Amino acid sequence: MAPGHVAYGLRAQYGIAVDPETVMSWELGEKSPDSTELTALAGVLWCSPGDLLAEPVTLREHRIARGYSVDDLARRVGLDTNSYQRMEDSGRWKGNERQSAALAAVLALSLPQYVAATGKQEELAGLLRSAATTRWQGYTKPLAKLLPVPKEHLELVLERLHSEYQSRMVATLSWGGDLGGAASGDSGREYLADIVDRFWALARGAE
Repeated sequence: MAPGHVAYGLRAQYGIAVDPETVMSWELGEKSPDSTELTALAGVLWCSPGDLLAEPVTLREHRIARGYSVDDLARRVGLDTNSYQRMEDSGRWKGNERQSAALAAVLALSLPQYVAATGKQEELAGLLRSAATTRWQGYTKPLAKLLPVPKEHLELVLERLHSEYQSRMVATLSWGGDLGGAASGDSGREYLADIVDRFWALARGAE
């Protein structure tokens, strides 16, 4: 279908006035349709909204890919529509532990997808770096609030991260001069830079 045919279908079938140039900009990735336009576009093209999306990243993209309206998803996770909509618009999820677990279950999110969709990547990285470099026990509760993961799984993973980081620091530490200290610092920084990826790998094993 040419862009003009798609624009005509949107107008005739769904009452959405979109010109062919806008359809073309969607195809080129220069603009994105809103939720209503995307649903209508999928209807015109005889496919699901998820088929028109790249790998979902945001809450909005995961919701549309699963075919939920804002009202429906809000109800399923135990929020009023306005509260959920504000979180989706801001890209910052603020639901409690029960709501977070429901969100992950309803949208079938993996742990990495959940963190990306809820805008918690930097917070997660900071907590993991602190857990590895100090007393990991103090970070179980903050991470349990951040992630829909059982506490006992988190404890196993955090203990392993801490042990790996400390072992790396000890293994590269030299008592003979500055060179060993520099090597130790480099090794530790490398580990901390990749700590989120290591966390996902260990979390999958704990599950």
